[in-house]
Amino acid sequence: MEEMKCSISKILKEFHAGYFRIGLSLCSQALLWKTLINPIQDAHALRRIFTYIPFTAFTLLWSLAFLTLLTLSLLYVLRCLFHFHMVKDEFLDHVGVNYLFAPWISWLLLLQSSPFISSKTIYYHALWWIFSVPIFALDVKIYGQWFTKGKRFLSTVANPASQLSVIGNLVGSQAAANMGWKESAICMFSLGIAHYLVLFVTLYQRLSGNNSLPAMLRPVFFLFFAAPSMASVAWSSICGQFGSACKMLFFLSLFLFMSLVSRPLLFKKSMKKFSVAWWAYSFPLTALALASAEYARQVKGVMPHAIMLVLSTLSALVLLFLVLVSIFFNTAAKSSPSTTQHDHSSESSNNVVTVNNHV
Repeated sequence: MEEMKCSISKILKEFHAGYFRIGLSLCSQALLWKTLINPIQDAHALRRIFTYIPFTAFTLLWSLAFLTLLTLSLLYVLRCLFHFHMVKDEFLDHVGVNYLFAPWISWLLLLQSSPFISSKTIYYHALWWIFSVPIFALDVKIYGQWFTKGKRFLSTVANPASQLSVIGNLVGSQAAANMGWKESAICMFSLGIAHYLVLFVTLYQRLSGNNSLPAMLRPVFFLFFAAPSMASVAWSSICGQFGSACKMLFFLSLFLFMSLVSRPLLFKKSMKKFSVAWWAYSFPLTALALASAEYARQVKGVMPHAIMLVLSTLSALVLLFLVLVSIFFNTAAKSSPSTTQHDHSSESSNNVVTVNNHV
């Protein structure tokens, strides 16, 4: 019994909000599948390919995402109860605090992709409030620190992970628009897009906050195109069509995606050793695929649907690769306890929560 308690305590100490990258990836993939298999009139031949995906497969994916996110959430609740000082350290960390948005974003994505709850039901509305209020509370705290006096000015703490705060508002806006709550949707969208513009300019200037990100966390750079992708999808949900503003945001995200993938050396160090940071590749790709699906639905034609097909397939393959690699390395770590023990002892010599702890 004592050994089991020590084992659980060890897991809770090593667990952190960065693991919610896994939930983000699975939940966004479920939403993508729901979007793609949803039948539309006069669908292009390339779009009809996705209608052959069995609804059972989508339900299984959604169930996997739900169970994974539920497990991650329960672990983090236990971490809050038994190791609250570590959670506090995460909140004070300029990178770690952004991942406190991740569980709420994941639940909102999962809610939108649910095959069991309609957006018009009272249950959907109640869950939207439960998942959105924490995002707004974090907004008040973090955005307030960005422009008021203190040591956490945006120019000193800005890093690519800061875009998760923006994405939280955009996902909440999209969910509100699906319910027909246009005013709430516009409110959250305005908060997200205004701070995105400020953050985007700050990150482009490469001030001190950008340079504080370790090489192992460079997959987080993919969030550069996740934010405009989600903004295009959210504004499309508000307006009811993928208009000019949505297209501009989509083209921006597509350009940023191509800019990053054309520089593989940027991610060379982060790919030398597997870490949970690798999961940062999946969600942005899925967000871009979601935007491409909406773009193809509006514009039609071969090229938009070809882009949608390529991005959606790439998104699914990356997710599958990450699942298999995670299982492999987790199994390998368990089969070599001496190596695992050495790794854990070396980690414990550092601070409990640092930027590297989110690797």
